[in-house]
Amino acid sequence: MTNESGSEVGTWLVAKLSDSLQTPPPRLTPRRVHGRVSLPGKASAVVGMRRAGKTFFLHQLRQERVNGGTPRDRLPYLNFEDERLVGIKAEHLNSLVEAYYRERPSLRGKETVTWCFDEIQVVPGWERFVRRLLDSEKVEVFVTGSSASLLSREIATSLRGRAWEVVIHPFSFEESLRHSGVAVPVSPAMSAPERSTIEQALLRYLSVGGFPEAQGLDEPTRMQLLNGYVDVAMLRDVVERHAVTNVAGLRWLLRHLMGNAGALFSVEKFYSSLKSQGFSISKDTVHSLLAHVEDCFMVRTVWMEAGSERQRMVNPRKAYPVDPGLIPVFDRSGRRNLGHALETAVLVELERRKASVTYVRTPSGYEVDFLARHADGTLELIQVCADPGGRQAAEREIRALQEAGRLHPKARQTLLVLTRDADVPGLPSEITRQAADEWLLFSEGLA
Repeated sequence: MTNESGSEVGTWLVAKLSDSLQTPPPRLTPRRVHGRVSLPGKASAVVGMRRAGKTFFLHQLRQERVNGGTPRDRLPYLNFEDERLVGIKAEHLNSLVEAYYRERPSLRGKETVTWCFDEIQVVPGWERFVRRLLDSEKVEVFVTGSSASLLSREIATSLRGRAWEVVIHPFSFEESLRHSGVAVPVSPAMSAPERSTIEQALLRYLSVGGFPEAQGLDEPTRMQLLNGYVDVAMLRDVVERHAVTNVAGLRWLLRHLMGNAGALFSVEKFYSSLKSQGFSISKDTVHSLLAHVEDCFMVRTVWMEAGSERQRMVNPRKAYPVDPGLIPVFDRSGRRNLGHALETAVLVELERRKASVTYVRTPSGYEVDFLARHADGTLELIQVCADPGGRQAAEREIRALQEAGRLHPKARQTLLVLTRDADVPGLPSEITRQAADEWLLFSEGLA
């Protein structure tokens, strides 16, 4: 069968729709999203890096509604990354909706239908279709997308204020435990065997990361898989989408950012480094490339806490990959840097919890990894110190927190260590020492 005819595209669409209404969603590890996943009158734009689990999240939503009593035929799902749908247009979607209600006239205007459109950006004019669907029918709408045609974060912009953004990251530590069948402890008061199991699982998480397909793979296979994720995101979401011609510069940028998690990054210094090696690239191009890799969620950057926009802009940012599992793919040093992996995991967890994050540099030159403004308005200064490594190192971390605490007196001060038995001599009472697994699993209620 060819894809030349619009009627054939319509036939495939109806067939896919029929399949989605009859086929149970696949088995999956439920994802936890902080905050609401939808608002009346808005389309929920499910965004995140490729392979983080956006499609499975749509299936999770559908299954939750079935479990709540919603009939399956009110939960249509369509994935538009299908070669049989080449040439699809918004008019085909309008016809599909009419065909759906023609079979179910009693639902129209009376019962809510939840439409899930996966990778909808391949359909020209999809934004107008979605806005019209929201205005004319009694519906919920969920959309995803992260291909060269439209970066996932831009979906929300395309809907012109009619979108509610839902970010899906790779598995959190808690989700990775459930996925691997490890019992999630119910409180920080664990038995000795339970604590050993959780601490070992955290070490594994900091190495493997949270991409669902990477779980349980041997190291060479996992490295190849994750490297492929980055290549596809780079080529489709950056090179093709933005017609990037300096691919070599982009590769150098990604390698640098992902192989140096938590390091300070200056566009000026990176530009000078490339120029000294004979690369023909402008500072504006480096700025643009950095924005592109952030937009498609490969890299997260943290600005310095500053009293003015100018001060913020002239200071370097700290850069992290979106998942700790990406660090060993790009770190050629051979070191197993648990500190950088733990910093990455903490930052992404703060993003999951809807916190606004900066880092702090004190007048004396000390640095605190994160100042988190939590969704409830509370502040938390977080210093990540996987291994305090003796009195001198501990004193440095403590002094940094104390100085930052004087700058932000309302902030809770937290020193995160890798394990409960990590020794931190001379810890003052205003600083809470907390094991990383406890913070990752239980500290949300404190925020």
